[in-house]
Amino acid sequence: MTTTLGFPALLRLIDERSAAFRAAVASAPSLDAQVPTCPEWTLFDLARHIGEGRRDWAVTVAAGPAAAKSAAQGAPAAPREREALLAWLAESTRQLVDALRKAGPDRGCWTWWGTSQSPQTSGAVARHQLQQLAVHTYDAQITVGAPQPLPEEVALDGVEEFLFTCVATTSAWPHEPAAIDFHAVEGRSWRLTLSADGARTARLPGPGTAPATAAGQDPDAAAAYASARGTAGELVLILYDRIPFDSLRLDGDRRLFDRLSAWDPDE
Repeated sequence: MTTTLGFPALLRLIDERSAAFRAAVASAPSLDAQVPTCPEWTLFDLARHIGEGRRDWAVTVAAGPAAAKSAAQGAPAAPREREALLAWLAESTRQLVDALRKAGPDRGCWTWWGTSQSPQTSGAVARHQLQQLAVHTYDAQITVGAPQPLPEEVALDGVEEFLFTCVATTSAWPHEPAAIDFHAVEGRSWRLTLSADGARTARLPGPGTAPATAAGQDPDAAAAYASARGTAGELVLILYDRIPFDSLRLDGDRRLFDRLSAWDPDE
């Protein structure tokens, strides 16, 4: 049975990934180092993004379901001095975790993913914030030459979170209908279905399986057009465009992966 991470685990892992991010920043020879996976940013820019973003989400969560997106008002700017920056980052995480803990997992909250498969709740915000911190921690680690695999429990939840939140949409897929399977070697699989109705993801019963075929349906209709297989961490990094799709085992129509990477449903 595939389950998502519970709310206490999400808060714990947000703290853990934040600490790992700060450790990478602390070990960097220079805060002006360019981030290879975000080449428009230096490590300082990345740290500022992390801190400011977590503070803004803390305010948004605290504002409750009736409020629009919020921004932290009067918050101190990211300091350039390293020790002060690390303390500022730790405080940013504390504000986010405190706001999430006070709200609880089921309280309504503004989010940008209204047409996705993820609810507009503080629990869904916590889930997405964990993935943002996990991927940006990888960015910081690769900048200092010490990339680490994403923790397995974070990565397994991260594949589904990305597909349910960042990919799922009611905007029309601009190509012929297709289905792409994602298989994590740790034992979980998902199918992304793309059509004029948008994009939707479903969990598959097990690795290498397909949805059940209805009576009288062509068995080929249950087959995916393409599939990607790798560790959950590799799948997350591929979905976030940190590593290329061809880093993994790909089967079927490989053009679909290029089309998926290039697709912007908001255009």
